Amino acid sequence: MTPGIRPLVAGNWKMNGLKSALGELEIMRDASKPGNKPNHDMLVCVPFTLLAQAAEMASRSSFNIGAQDCHKNISGAHTGDISVEMIADCGAEAVIVGHSERRTDHGETNIEVLGKANAALDWGHMAIICIGESESQRKSGETLNVLKAQMDGSIPDSPANGEIVVAYEPIWAIGTGLTPTVQDISEAHNFMRNELVDRFGEAGKSIRLLYGGSVKPANAKELMGIDNVDGALVGGASLKAVDFLGICEAYQ
Repeated sequence: MTPGIRPLVAGNWKMNGLKSALGELEIMRDASKPGNKPNHDMLVCVPFTLLAQAAEMASRSSFNIGAQDCHKNISGAHTGDISVEMIADCGAEAVIVGHSERRTDHGETNIEVLGKANAALDWGHMAIICIGESESQRKSGETLNVLKAQMDGSIPDSPANGEIVVAYEPIWAIGTGLTPTVQDISEAHNFMRNELVDRFGEAGKSIRLLYGGSVKPANAKELMGIDNVDGALVGGASLKAVDFLGICEAYQ
């Protein structure tokens, strides 16, 4: 972890979760009540269908709710898309942008991710900007070049009114059970920190860097002990309160 930075554990439910899953969120919320004095921030990004209900459930706690994507425009003729204004109207406070599944499945470019990040930040939201390399890119030694290109192209020049968070998710480790070595993660996160400091100066030292990719209770403590890993972006393990809270225990 980075000294002086409050860690963030963020869950990404992806295309999972019906109304019955709100019970899991209720357990997570109760664990984050001020009386329990968690020393980290907790966030879960749920499907759009659960956004308003989840945000209402979390409204009287330090537990926050976010969305998994947004459109760069506030309104307009964009059938099927969701604007940050709509997300805010539901009570959510954060948006994931540029996840590798969006970049791959929907062909999102760095420019498109940048537009979405700017929209979230302009609205005062947290923008969790995802970057990461494929297995073939790693094997060919292109990891740092890929990360640099994605950071240069996807991260806004100014955090505006919101907060920039950068999440490193090696594509080959997402949902596969594979986890990079401590050395691999350390190299990536140290590189990211240096890039941010080069670009933003002192402000780059306080931008939270999350690691994502098969994070689970069994490996969370080791992962969170790596320099410049300021939290986790958790996929499948965030669907169950017991697993998500088990990861949060790495910060206790």
